[in-house]
Amino acid sequence: MDLLERAAALRALPPSCGPVRLVAVDGHAGSGKSTFAARLAAALGDAPVLHLDDLASHEELFAWTPRLLEQVIGPFSRGEDASYRAYDWNARVFGAPRPLPAARVVLVEGVGAGRRALRPYLARLLWMEREPEASWVRGRHRDGPEQSAFWDGWTVAETRHFATDPSRPFADTLVRERQVGYEWLPGPAEAAAEDLILTDRDRARPPY
Repeated sequence: MDLLERAAALRALPPSCGPVRLVAVDGHAGSGKSTFAARLAAALGDAPVLHLDDLASHEELFAWTPRLLEQVIGPFSRGEDASYRAYDWNARVFGAPRPLPAARVVLVEGVGAGRRALRPYLARLLWMEREPEASWVRGRHRDGPEQSAFWDGWTVAETRHFATDPSRPFADTLVRERQVGYEWLPGPAEAAAEDLILTDRDRARPPY
């Protein structure tokens, strides 16, 4: 099944946040989330993408939940378009509001997109299946040696975040990069749901 078919399946889901099907793309820094989200957004007909890097800051790498709830989740829940102030990582200030329409499908991409506070509003949680060390090596290579100190602090913060608020165990789908395209695998949440259905069916069977 290619991205166009996957996109059609996402569009067919029930709304999860007002009229929006909110789809999270989570994974370790450097795991390929941004590239995958861009390709999925294109397959969805240029669906809006919210990058969580725009809501984080140097002082609050993972403490962006209140901004997300106020600026995005709240308006979507009321059936309204949203807007958010993106952080400028060079100037270290939040800029002017950017519009985020309440489209049929909206992607939320970034480390922690599947966090506990956001999951009730998600139609699907997709997890980029790449180990943390391999992801971080890739990210460091991408950003260059001038960002080495930032990465040293980031890996500690990311490890601490996922230790207390993991996303992968709740993922509906694991997305793995291939040489060409992506492999979509059932996530822990989907597997658990299937096990529950099978267990319930077993319990419902008559004792022949």
